[in-house]
Amino acid sequence: MLGIFSGLGIDLGTTNIRIYARRRGIVVQEPSVVALDPATGKISAVGEKARSMVGKTPVGIWTLRPMKDGAIADYAAAEAMLRHFIRKVYTRRNILRPEVVLCISSGITDIERRAALEVVTSAGGRRIHLVDEVIAAALGAGLDISKPSGNLVVNLGGGTTTVATISLNSIVASRSLRIGGDKCDEAIVRYVKKTYNLLIGQLTAEEIKIAIGTIYKVSERRSAEVRGRDLVTGLPRSVSISSDEIHEALLEPISIIVEAIKAVLEETPPELVSDIADRGIILTGGGALLHGLPRLLSQETGIPSYVSEDPTNCAVKGAGRILESPWLLSEGLLARVGEL
Repeated sequence: MLGIFSGLGIDLGTTNIRIYARRRGIVVQEPSVVALDPATGKISAVGEKARSMVGKTPVGIWTLRPMKDGAIADYAAAEAMLRHFIRKVYTRRNILRPEVVLCISSGITDIERRAALEVVTSAGGRRIHLVDEVIAAALGAGLDISKPSGNLVVNLGGGTTTVATISLNSIVASRSLRIGGDKCDEAIVRYVKKTYNLLIGQLTAEEIKIAIGTIYKVSERRSAEVRGRDLVTGLPRSVSISSDEIHEALLEPISIIVEAIKAVLEETPPELVSDIADRGIILTGGGALLHGLPRLLSQETGIPSYVSEDPTNCAVKGAGRILESPWLLSEGLLARVGEL
């Protein structure tokens, strides 16, 4: 049974970290970025403050992202970041070490899962419960996954995308891709470099994606001014990029996700496919907000697709739901490497 007084639900994402505290709701929503001095290993900034320093740090300060493709990429930085936020949530020093419900990608290896367990334990957590992120996202989206009926959830994160048919609290068929918002940003960087001989940063690419990004061509053509470094002269230059161009840049990563959805549908029992056709495809995660995605998926699969309410917070809300209702832990929701 989870502790009465302290408990955290954590979505340790590639792009953002979100933390849910028992009886308080979501208390942390920050970028998964750390700034440090490599000579001393001392942390200079964490979260939003560190993200604002990306690409702008002087010699002697590095910015890095401890997570990559849904897994721990830098153990020490991940531990420091998580410890910082746990201390931010629990300011009292005499508070008990909180029990944790931790969301993890179903596509990572057992070794990567064990590393996640150890990082959270070292950062101050105890009795860590691992839950597949797509299961948590389904719960956070308000779906009743305990019944013998099919739910198709597509969780689009920063580093990974998971497509899963869920029934009776379990995953029936799934695909996990190490493709997410980051790969979309990288595709935009490559397109601008190839088309305009202009080098832009990944943060700039993300801003473009949010501002005018679309994966379904519409009659209303939008544009944005993009500033970067000219690869020929080395001098600053700006160009105007249209939403049609961003659509072209995003075709490759999005088409892989579409094929994964089709593959999961092919592996799903016919009875559950019938349920999915009635209920529709539910989109969660920050990538669900990409303009035109539901319309594209509906066109490609013939199944209505919907963006869940508050998609970016679905996974951490699901972890919080488990935290507030501990009996859910006995319902078969834990991942393969269950606790530490």
